[in-house]
Amino acid sequence: MQKIKNLACLLVFSLLLFSCGEYQKVLNKGSIEDQYKMAVKMYESKKYSKALRLFEKVKPAYRGKPQMERLQFMISQSDFNEKNYSNAGYYFDRFTKNYPKSSKKEEAAFMSAYSYKLASPVFSKDPTDTNKALEAFQSFINTYPNSSKIDEANQHYKEIRYKLQRKYFEIAKTYYTTADYDMRNYKAAIRAFDNLLSDYLGSEFKEEALYYRLKAAHDFVLKSTDRRKIDRLKDAIEAYEKLKRNYPESKFMEESNEMFATLLTEQKRVNSIFAKIEKLAKEKEEENSKEKL
Repeated sequence: MQKIKNLACLLVFSLLLFSCGEYQKVLNKGSIEDQYKMAVKMYESKKYSKALRLFEKVKPAYRGKPQMERLQFMISQSDFNEKNYSNAGYYFDRFTKNYPKSSKKEEAAFMSAYSYKLASPVFSKDPTDTNKALEAFQSFINTYPNSSKIDEANQHYKEIRYKLQRKYFEIAKTYYTTADYDMRNYKAAIRAFDNLLSDYLGSEFKEEALYYRLKAAHDFVLKSTDRRKIDRLKDAIEAYEKLKRNYPESKFMEESNEMFATLLTEQKRVNSIFAKIEKLAKEKEEENSKEKL
């Protein structure tokens, strides 16, 4: 019995050795046709890394030929299975553009979007692939509204949209939390929160974004010189009114009401100062007029 097992193992090992030797021989010295056949064989055997090496070698020879459609799809799928998701997203997208009449166009469009989603890093990193995934899923949803994949595509789209919103919310919030060290960050925070709210209408972060938008404007007022406060007070009061109008029962309302009261007190004080300055200037002008007479 043991001898049979040993013979079986030896046979398997020999087959593997022969297979590897055959692959290397075709890879290095085989004709284009032999390399193509071996690439397909590796692909169908789910040896995608080996398939990709051969596909890259034969691809130039098949450019513009009927085999290229199948070849490009297999390259895209191999990259996906090897977890080269950015490459897969790119090649699936190219497939849809190069072969608009292909029976696999819809599948490639979905796989392009899904590949970019898988390539997308955590929300705090570079959002390039995340943006590509969002655009690709939006395009898929618009192009294939009756697809069997439409529910899955919509779910992916929502998840990616949330991820981007979270990223931009955290960026805006970071501007605010670092403004103590650099006052320019108050302006940056206000602008970032405004962009988030305008770019993502109905955002899951809307209430909190409006609250931090108010905080940034409020704190910016208090740290500004009196000369610069007039316009900034107006902006901060408008930010309060927007939060109250949208979320009258907000969990942030108590603190927001306190900030609003501070802003009104500050507005009254600043208006009083400038009223006195204006009065003194007017009196000075009248004095000068009398002296000329």
